[in-house]
Amino acid sequence: MALPVGAVFAEPVKAAAPEPSAVNSVLIEAARREGKVALYSAMDITLSEKLAKAFEAAYPGIAVRVERSGAERIFQRIGQEQASRVQAVDVVLSTDAAHFVAWKRSGWLAPYVPEDAARYFPPDALDADGMHASVCASLSVIGYNTNLINSENAPRSFADLLDPKWRGRLVKGHPAYSGTILTATFAMVHALGWSYFEKLARQRVMQVQSASDPPKKLALGERAVQVDGADAILLQLKQQGQPVDAVHASEGSPLITTPGGIFRNAPNPNAARLFQSFLCGVEGQQVFIDGNRHVFHAPLAKSKTGRAPLSAVKLLKSDPAEVDAQSEEIKARYAKLFGV
Repeated sequence: MALPVGAVFAEPVKAAAPEPSAVNSVLIEAARREGKVALYSAMDITLSEKLAKAFEAAYPGIAVRVERSGAERIFQRIGQEQASRVQAVDVVLSTDAAHFVAWKRSGWLAPYVPEDAARYFPPDALDADGMHASVCASLSVIGYNTNLINSENAPRSFADLLDPKWRGRLVKGHPAYSGTILTATFAMVHALGWSYFEKLARQRVMQVQSASDPPKKLALGERAVQVDGADAILLQLKQQGQPVDAVHASEGSPLITTPGGIFRNAPNPNAARLFQSFLCGVEGQQVFIDGNRHVFHAPLAKSKTGRAPLSAVKLLKSDPAEVDAQSEEIKARYAKLFGV
């Protein structure tokens, strides 16, 4: 994962994780004196703004400025800002966990461990040095339009998508824009090989950007089946009465974790710590749940009734360090295959 030429690198922080920090009156008052926090988010805009409003309601007097874009665009922007010594981002949420590998390596993250994360999150949801925590997760799933396809004829595997009957009827996100799609593509490459994508590229696949876009194309009836896309958006559309449904591929569904972290040169460090604690606390975790995300805060955050837990789904997991090492190759090879 390349960083801009001329980027300024801070000395990497290699100390062990700090002691967990509780939210107290001292932190709250310091955050209120700063009065604002800048959130760079790769989550969909609806969820990002709900997080901001919930935080503002919990802590009046602290305004949240949301900067929302695709994960890969956010990564580029932060790299450019750091290279120019622009101190603008306080907290970042990325759907590409590999970004935190790169940011940590560059020494750009600040160590901070919210008390809730230390007490309730599983160990693999926390960075060993306290640089970030996985605040939620989602899945990249196959989806289909229920007006165009009945459930009996819906594809059940990634292999099914290579059937000639789906030619010109598929939609897929792009790994150069979306962190969800980059991670999903990485997972599928490891499970199925590049030969699978060579065959998929012959299916005249509609290319879109965000992981939110394929479900929306299904709802509009512009395509019958999505190769990948955020399960949260697909479920949201279904709850709104749109003719869409999800399928967990028999090969496994790519797991997409979303870490959150604070930057070392954050202009509002106390508000950033308070916001990070909010994201990991019950209130923030419940906002993620209401937004159809999976969370790691157990047992206090209440999951949606009837939704299958991650433990019930066959998952394709990805090592963020490997994604970081291979991301540029994935983007380049993908673009060449699909001509986009």
